[in-house]
Amino acid sequence: MGHNQRSSPWEAVVSGTVAGILANTAVYPLDIIKTKLQIQVTEEEISNPPADTALYDNIIGAISQILHEEGISGLYRGLGSSIISTASMNFAYFYWSMKTRILYQTVLQNHNLWDSNSILKELGLGALGGAIAQLCTNPVTVIVTRQGTCRTPAEAKSMWCIVREILPSEHGWTGLWKGLKVNLILFVNSMITYGFYQWLRATLLRFGRQIGFVDTFFLGALSKALATIATHPLIAAKAMLQSQPPECRRGQPFRGFTEVLLYIKRHEGFWRLYKGLAPQLLKGLLVQVLVMMLKERLTL
Repeated sequence: MGHNQRSSPWEAVVSGTVAGILANTAVYPLDIIKTKLQIQVTEEEISNPPADTALYDNIIGAISQILHEEGISGLYRGLGSSIISTASMNFAYFYWSMKTRILYQTVLQNHNLWDSNSILKELGLGALGGAIAQLCTNPVTVIVTRQGTCRTPAEAKSMWCIVREILPSEHGWTGLWKGLKVNLILFVNSMITYGFYQWLRATLLRFGRQIGFVDTFFLGALSKALATIATHPLIAAKAMLQSQPPECRRGQPFRGFTEVLLYIKRHEGFWRLYKGLAPQLLKGLLVQVLVMMLKERLTL
């Protein structure tokens, strides 16, 4: 058989999933850092810091402090769960997107309706498939966040231990789906990315510029950065919602992301809604570069 034979959809999802796992593994320390920066509450903890709580000022300071206190393993805590999360999310997204598309086509055929090739249809089908995928994989995300934000090495727990810790809490089984509403809302991130990309692309075309591979990459990276900046307060709120409550809350968990946003604004100020933005942007850029390179090599 020649190399030009059309690949099956499953080959594409396998290469994409493996590329995603390798890329996220490579930048995992950044993921740890950005999550730790997002969940720390500075005002109360600075005025009355617990003895075992570390405060981080920036990426370099956080890395240095973790290496000093926990060693290299501190930058990779929860990596196994993160790999499971990345693999399950990629698979679930592909599977449910495929199922929703089949259902959509079936409904059209049964009612003799005309199929539209509009952007809204593609966004809608992708959003629906992604929403179902989030529903299936949210528990793994909660576990990854809990593992990555342990305040001391002694607090590190296995996936099963964290599940056993969550189930007897006041939330019960629903505690495994904390942050689901935020995850569903964050699907607007992809829509904002797509909108910015199309606007920037149209702007270049109006000036008569031909769009090449390099242009496409940088437009995609810039669009993702703008979308991340627009939605970052929700990303920070999700991290705090899924992690253990900060020391200053005395074990009292947040009830929802609105309460988290108001808490940050009241106790830390408006700009602290963007804590962890630098590593979030850096991680997003590096993952995009690595996924593109690795997926291409794996496909070949």
